[in-house]
Amino acid sequence: MRKNMMLIILYFFIQGVIHNLGHPVTPFFVEALGISDYMFGLFFSAMSLGLMLGAPLWGILSDQGHRKRYIAIGLLVYSIGQIAFAYVGNETWMVVFRLISGLGVVSGITIMTAIVIEQTHPNERAKLLAFLAASSTLGASLGYFIGGQLGNHLEWFSFLGNISYAHVFLVQGILNALYVLFIVLTLTDVEVKMAPRERISMIKSLKSLSKMDGSLLLFMLSLTLMNIGSTNLSKYIDVYFKELGYTSDDLGTYVMVTGIVSLLASIFLVRYVAKFKKQLGFIGFIQLTSAIIVFIVFRANQILLALYTLYMIYVILRTLYVPLEQNYIAKQAKEGMYGSVMGVRQSFVSLGMVLGPLIGGFLYEISPLLLFDFNAFTFLLGLILLYFVWFIEMRRKKRLDQANELINAASLNDLD
Repeated sequence: MRKNMMLIILYFFIQGVIHNLGHPVTPFFVEALGISDYMFGLFFSAMSLGLMLGAPLWGILSDQGHRKRYIAIGLLVYSIGQIAFAYVGNETWMVVFRLISGLGVVSGITIMTAIVIEQTHPNERAKLLAFLAASSTLGASLGYFIGGQLGNHLEWFSFLGNISYAHVFLVQGILNALYVLFIVLTLTDVEVKMAPRERISMIKSLKSLSKMDGSLLLFMLSLTLMNIGSTNLSKYIDVYFKELGYTSDDLGTYVMVTGIVSLLASIFLVRYVAKFKKQLGFIGFIQLTSAIIVFIVFRANQILLALYTLYMIYVILRTLYVPLEQNYIAKQAKEGMYGSVMGVRQSFVSLGMVLGPLIGGFLYEISPLLLFDFNAFTFLLGLILLYFVWFIEMRRKKRLDQANELINAASLNDLD
């Protein structure tokens, strides 16, 4: 494995750690400022919107060359955005800087992934991308744990003159700047090596909807619903821990455990479920089971026990869902439209990440249970759409079988 590939795997791990330091303290930070829980969702949505808008921008820029430069610029923008978010003290500006953070942070993910795809043999590509995902997951889990520890020991920052959750974001911004320096000093040979070609923009990807099969569009709408629910669950469990009286340390430990469970599922289970022939049916099973688990867990008397046991089954199923839906979309894409279809897929995923917390914020202020029930309901709505996808596919298969029978019958008549 080339040196750069090993380095990029290490970068993804470091990114996972640093970029998740602020997550376990964010709900406590928002509460300390006297801001409503709804704004917590808006902050996350703003960052998700930045990710959605920034990815194609950095991709286009990096294809012009100077990739390491654009990685560094984007990540430094992220540092500025996170520190400003922590200290600006105004809700509107906090949303703006959260958007800026999303625009910046996606540069590293986008450009480093492009380097891996470009500089590896197709036979090694899938393995390396899997390593990137596993490395990022492990780093994110560790980052949540460390961030929780920092939030639970704010006295460590007393030398700054006051005790505030904002200082955790300051540490995050400084560490991220040092990480940029590490990249600049170690990453080499990253100029564009492939022949220039037209990159499909987000707008062009969306225009390709008219050329896509109806069942595939329904599947992607189901994907959006799944991401609305799963995004709300991952973000509002953070807030719920605070409501239940647990500390940021407790939250960091819990998320680290879910990350380890997800990592183990990726390593040991994904390879087997990817071989299932009826993958659409298994995806439907995942959505139905996930809805049932969410309905039960958040009504449990021993909520922490339920989160560490039954909810872990949902974590495993969610881990299995992602490669299955990607594989299904890839198989359904028409020849010559793979890149366009996957671009549209990312738009539907990002849409779920933006809409989920926006809706979730309103529902959580009414009742946390209402929000969690809504998430389960989105899984069921997605399941209903999957039924229509299956129905369309069965009708198509039936028509194809009838056409083949007619052709065979005509062939037999010709022989007679």
